Amino acid sequence: DALRFAVTLAAEGAHAASSPVDHAPGPCACRIALRDHYGARHEGDCVSASPTTEDWLAATVSSHERLTRLVGQLGPDEVAGPSFCTDWSIAQVLSHLGSGAQIFSLFLRAGLGGGPIPGMPEFEPIWKRWNAMSPAGQSVEGLAADRLFLDQILALDDQHRQSWQLDMFGEVRDLTGLLRLRLGEHAVHSWDVGVIRDPTATVAPDAAALLIDTLDQLVARTGRAPDGPVRVSVATDGPDRRFLLVSDDDGVQLHPVDDLPGDDGTQTLELPAEAFIRLVYGRLDPDHTPAGSRDQGTLDLLRRTFPGP
Repeated sequence: DALRFAVTLAAEGAHAASSPVDHAPGPCACRIALRDHYGARHEGDCVSASPTTEDWLAATVSSHERLTRLVGQLGPDEVAGPSFCTDWSIAQVLSHLGSGAQIFSLFLRAGLGGGPIPGMPEFEPIWKRWNAMSPAGQSVEGLAADRLFLDQILALDDQHRQSWQLDMFGEVRDLTGLLRLRLGEHAVHSWDVGVIRDPTATVAPDAAALLIDTLDQLVARTGRAPDGPVRVSVATDGPDRRFLLVSDDDGVQLHPVDDLPGDDGTQTLELPAEAFIRLVYGRLDPDHTPAGSRDQGTLDLLRRTFPGP
């Protein structure tokens, strides 16, 4: 679902990129508000066994703060230069996240009963405005819009957080569902930015710990079956999970399992959870595959299954 939304946003086309970038804004007060509301939590802390709305919100706040720090370290040419996301500069990635934050704010308002469910008539003027910005505007305003969306959620009391719901993409979602969509997109695009300077960059641990258990719908929507039927056992660490990935005439499906199949000829892939997330999002090319996960035959097969951006 997160990728479906990302593709919808991306369909507007490439963003403009021309002038130098200003300094990115400093870290926002989101974490202070979150700490005051729920108690202290540090970046990278483990989430609860059954993740709550607060877990998803904390991870999304951390992702915003992480991205703000990353962008603050970049010079004008770097911001206007390429990201990992094909055909997008770093400024365009930030524009994508900024316009997405504005659209998510419309969803948030609609779920509170403050407006109609937004659609293309509302999306297109937002995309047009962001497409017309310089890299400087895309960078600074992208982070500001991202922060504002989080501030709006943090301002909600418990009653409004618990009662929030909206029919989005054919499914009635609660606030956790809204944050799940946002974090998936945000954490992966933050990696698109961070990996340009640091080839060893990973998806943040707190985000990976949540996203690893939400991949089944994304796999079903975006997976392809270019090489005929496939069965792959997947074992992750950080956190430990076991999956069976099946590709056949009915599509691609990911099934959580308690134990991996025995010696029945099923291919097996072992890798960190964050790397498996990147694989499903089409971001585990050979140059960014962690050591110990280089089963090239299986990985190449799954890279074709999840071609990504």
